Order: sequence, then structure tokens, then C-alpha cells
Amino acid sequence: MSEPVKLQSRLQAEFAEAPSRSARGRLDGEATLDDVASATPAPASGNHATIRNVIAAVGLLCAALVLITGIASGFYVAAAGLGLAGIAGAVFLFLSRRPAAGIETVHDRGWERSETSEILSAIHDVLGDIIVTRTLDGRILRANAILGELTGVADVEGCKLEALGLSFRSQASAHRYDVDMQGPAGMRIYSWHDVTVRDPASGELVVQSIARDVTEERRAEVEREKARQRAEAASDAKSRLLATVSHEIRTPLSGILGMSHLLGQTRLTAEQKNYLAGMRQSGHALVQLVDDLLDFSSIEAGRFQLRPSEEPVRPMLESVVEMLSPRAHEKGIEIGSFVSADVPGLLLYDASRLRQVLYNVVGNAVKFTHRGGVLLETALDGDAIVIRVTDTGPGMRPDEQARIFEEFEQTGSAAQRSGGTGLGLAISARILSEAGGALTLESTPGRGSIFTIRMPVEARSRPSRGARKSVLRGSLVFLLAPAGPASAALVHTIGALGGACYLATSVEEAQDAAGRLAERGESLTDIIVDNRLAGAFRRELADLAYFRESAARRIYLVNPEDRGSRAIGKAEGYDSWLIRPLRERSLVEVLRGRMKGIEVRDAINDNRPILKDPPPVAPDPRPAAFSGIRILLAEDDPVNAMLVRSVLERAGHTVRHVPDYPALVSALGGATDAGPFAPDLIVTDLGMPGGEAQEMIARIVRCDYGNARLPVMVLTADNRTGLAEELLAIGADAVLAKPADPARLLGEIARIARRARA
Repeated sequence: MSEPVKLQSRLQAEFAEAPSRSARGRLDGEATLDDVASATPAPASGNHATIRNVIAAVGLLCAALVLITGIASGFYVAAAGLGLAGIAGAVFLFLSRRPAAGIETVHDRGWERSETSEILSAIHDVLGDIIVTRTLDGRILRANAILGELTGVADVEGCKLEALGLSFRSQASAHRYDVDMQGPAGMRIYSWHDVTVRDPASGELVVQSIARDVTEERRAEVEREKARQRAEAASDAKSRLLATVSHEIRTPLSGILGMSHLLGQTRLTAEQKNYLAGMRQSGHALVQLVDDLLDFSSIEAGRFQLRPSEEPVRPMLESVVEMLSPRAHEKGIEIGSFVSADVPGLLLYDASRLRQVLYNVVGNAVKFTHRGGVLLETALDGDAIVIRVTDTGPGMRPDEQARIFEEFEQTGSAAQRSGGTGLGLAISARILSEAGGALTLESTPGRGSIFTIRMPVEARSRPSRGARKSVLRGSLVFLLAPAGPASAALVHTIGALGGACYLATSVEEAQDAAGRLAERGESLTDIIVDNRLAGAFRRELADLAYFRESAARRIYLVNPEDRGSRAIGKAEGYDSWLIRPLRERSLVEVLRGRMKGIEVRDAINDNRPILKDPPPVAPDPRPAAFSGIRILLAEDDPVNAMLVRSVLERAGHTVRHVPDYPALVSALGGATDAGPFAPDLIVTDLGMPGGEAQEMIARIVRCDYGNARLPVMVLTADNRTGLAEELLAIGADAVLAKPADPARLLGEIARIARRARA
């Protein structure tokens, strides 16, 4: 039988017995007010009051007639007696009207309470709830049958709950308990609630209790708590594993990149330089992968932090584009960047995180684009910087777009999917979400994709659009280049800086544009020719009267990989050249005639224009770098020790190496394997044998080893969030992550030396 059917049957049985119980109570002379109320139908009290009023009025009228008639007939005593009796009866009826109504109301309310009590009792019984009424000292006055069934005690009245084997456990809320009860179905857990009320029958205070079986809920809570603890333990273990793996990977990787840097400073052939550039590029890609894994772990563990600082945004964008340009050029595609004039020179933001996001998003676009190219467009939208990355790749279907930002998800062909981990876009989206921004996607199959990066920033000062518009005012540039992101970015940049640029993508367009410009009498200031159309320009356009008679500068635009393919100079008819992708500052300097624009880029595409007429350099009151510093190097890895030592000694410093913490302590006392040594600076690895790193550094800073107060620089492959701040808080002067960039390492040493000598 189903539960609703049981409940219906129980209610019918209860209310079928209620009238008979009330009738028996009256026959036995033990009827209470509630019994009367339950046995008597609800009377029409208004009709009874009307009848009483009519009878009283008639009685008064009759009494008046008797009195008048008796007095008129001479029966004074009899008439007065009868009249007074009638008046007394009428008065009694009037006075008895209000108490009778009150009794009937009480009867009505009692009947309603009895009905509600019967319903609730039946419901609780069907649900298996325990209902108990006890005195204040704990004796049971009455209880439903459920308690007896569970405890096996038929008559529980007068007993205490503890005597029945109930064990109470307090909960967070007052008067609430969990009760363990051994029943026919085994150990059960009941949620018990106590309320102190006044008994309507006796008027005494009693404790009314109700309990419900919550065994399954409590078991589920225990399982959830165990699952949470297991998940936290697994997360901690994963974080420790990633930190350990990161440290173990970074240590040899630091040696690889450092040695490649030292190798790059030796005499190499062009072929060897290409091999070295590929090795360094692969090493930096591995560093990026390690950083992605650590960021993913930090985000999952809720320990991700942003570190905003005031940084220029244009150089950061240009450096990302330049780092990825070799990949794009190898595939025969273009890459370009345009920054709107309303973007300030300095913004408060986390530059390293935005660079990481850009590297992932733009690198992903380059990876999947096989013709056309990738264009970055940057603008300021309120308090956020918005970067649109548009590619001409294959695009994505809606189902691919729905999962592209999930961890370890990839789209594209099998060969493309095998070229990555599927973490880059997921981490980028999470980083922007943590920063209060967003990474969104618009894509159409066969037409390409647009990734929009939105990151909150703070602009301390807004640039004047008028000032930006005046940078290239008066410049009239003719650009001959294939259509694509590079030429589009160049045209937009010149226009945003106040100049005018006419783009021709073929010889025919160039001839038409030259004719229109000649008709209007406009004089060009610069002619920029892309190396891919340089032959056509020389054969078919250079001898046109408009170009031949023009005094405009001729600028050669070339990829960095194509610089060595042929000699470019006055013999070719060009005054200067520029390298794609362009830097805004280099473009301005060339178009204003202040720079030849012949740019030198090393293996990581650092773009450094060479000045045509270098201005005199004012002497720096402080030396650019310090040499001759005595440095105590503590490093347990021999390759990294050799690397750091070579970098420092090449800079003119004196270095003494120790392999562990005990040797470091001995050296602080003046004893090393090579004899006494008095260092000016300590450069130490963090994860060395022989001691706990942070404790050792703190003791060195406190001079616990009898040493003088020495600056301490820490090199670490441990990239955990907050570690650098902890080391600086205990007294370290600088913390560098491995692999340490040699230029930054020497710069930090110079900074510390200046501060020590100040």
C-alpha cells in the first residue's frame, strides 16, 4: 500500500473514532470542555441569542400587563409578585446571553484544535516521526506508538528517554540534537527538536518533542565531507607534484638557456646562429609550458594572484608580436598590430599576465592560420583595454566554440592537436576571469576567428588625442604592399598619428593612385615598398614621372628573415629600411627623418633602430654597471653553477662557489676550499641540500653565523605563488626565477651594489 493511501486510511479511521470517544466520555461523566466541543456541532449562536431576546421581551410585556391589571383590580400584592417574577425572568435571560456565547466559542475552538491535532498526529505516524510530551524533569507523559515500536517498550509513560537507550548529541542550534537509536532496522539517526509549552489540560509547563529519521542524510553528509577531504588532499598532492616537477624541469632548463646565451656570444656561422635561435625558441616554449601548468594548478587551488604595476602597453604588445613573427613568416602568413591613439602610454595592469594571455591567444591564431595572417587591434573601452585578435584561419563550428576554453580541449586536425596541451586558451580565459575581464570568441567556419581580450586597467593620465594626432602631421605616405594584416596595421597606425597613407596592393592600383595624386598636385613625403613587390616597383613604377620626380624618402619594408637575401642601400634606390612587424616608435623616427630605420634584431627579435645622426649622450652620474664585486655563489647544480659563474665573471666580478648550505655557512666564516674569502654579496639557490632554505636565509640576514650583514639574492626554480614575497619578507634583497635572464641578473646585482654603497 502506498504512503498516500496509508495516510488517507489513517485519517478516516481517526475521525471515525473521534465522535464515539467524545460520546463515551459524556456517558461516563468525564467529559471535558474539549469533549463537549468535539461532540457538539457548531451551533448557530446568532439564532439562539435572538430567541432569548424575544422571550425576554415577551416576559417583560406579560409582567407589565399582570402588574397593571392586578393594580386596577385591587390585587396589589399578587400583581406585584407576579410582575417582579416576570421582570426577574427577563433580566436573567438578558444576563445569561453573553456567557453562553463565550462557552460556545470555546467549544468551537476546542473542536477545531482537536481536529488539527488528529490530522497532525496521523501525518507524523505515517511519516514515522516520534512525538513525545515530557515533564520538565524528563518523565514521559505521552508518546505516539512509533517510540514504543522503535524501543521495544510497550508502555513508555513515566520513563525517561535515557532509560530507553536514546543517546543525544548536541547540534549547533539550541534544543536540537541528533539521537542514535537501535531499532528493528538497525542503528538509526533521528533529528530531535525540543519546545517548551504549557499543557492545555493541566496548565503546567511541558517539553514537546518531535524527531525525524535522518539516517540517510547524515550518511550522505559524512560521505560528502570525506569526498571533500579526499579532493583537498589530491589537490595539495597535485600542487606539490607540479611544484616539484617545475623545480626539476627549470633547473636543467636554466642550464640549457644560459649556455645557449653564452654560446651566442661566441663567433658562429650563420647556420649555427639559426640552430641556436631554434634551440632558444624551444627552450622558451618549454618555460611557457611550465608556467602554464603552474598557473593552472594555482587557479584550481584558489591561490592565483594578480600583481598590477604601471607599465607601457605598446612595447609589450610589440614584443609579443615580434616573438611570434618568425612562426608566422615561416608559414608564409603575416602578423601585424595597431594600437588606437586613445590608449595612454602608461597603464596600471599586470603586464606579465596580459603578455601570457596574448602569447597563448596570438600563438594559437598563428598555429591554425595557413594563409592570410593575424591582426591585433587594441583600444581603450572605459576602464578596460580591449584587444581584438583576428585571424584568417579555418574558423570553428559552434560545437568547437563551446568547448574551446575548456581544459585539455583542442580543435583542428590530428596533426594540429598533437602540437600542444590544450591548456593555453583555458588558462588565458581563467586569468582574465580572475582579473575581472573576459576572453570571448566569434568564429565562422571558412572565414576565420576573432578572439576578444578584455582586461580591466587603470589609466593614471589620459592622452590627448590632439597630441597623438600631431605626431605625423604633414606626412603623406604611399605604401605598396600586398593586402594583409601588416599593411592594414601600417595604414591605421599612420592615420592614428595624424598622417595620411595611400595603400596600393598591385601595380595597377599603384598606377591609378599615382595618377590621382598627380592630378591633385599632392607631394609625397615617403614611399614605402614591401620587399615582395620591390621588383615590380623597380620595373614598372620607379620610372613613372610622379615617383621619379618626387623627393620622397624611399623605404624598404622587409621580414627579418629576408634581410640577408640581398644588399639594400643607395644602389637600390632606397634611403632606409624597416623590418616587419613594425614598432610604432621606429616608424615615427623614420618618417620624421630622424632615423635611417635600419633595425637590428637578435634571436628573439628585439627591434633596435640605429640612429642616423646619434645625438650626444649626457654622462650618467652613476655607473651603468658595477664590476669587481666579490660574490659568494651557492648552487648545488654544477651546470647552473658554471653558467652563473661564467656570466658574473664575464661582467668583471670575482666569484667563489660553494655546493650546499653547510659549505655556505663555512664560507661566511671565511673558510672555503680555495682559501679565505670576504664576499660583498651572496647569490644562492633556494633548494640546496644541508638545510631548510628560508631558515638558512633568515639566519644569514640576522648574522647568526658571525658574518657581517650581506645582501642576499635568491635564484629559485620554485615558482609557487607568494614565495618571492615570503623570501623578501625574511630579508632577501632580490628573488629571480630560473632560468634567470643574464641581463636581468647583472642588473639586479648592480642595483643591490648601488644601494649597499649609497
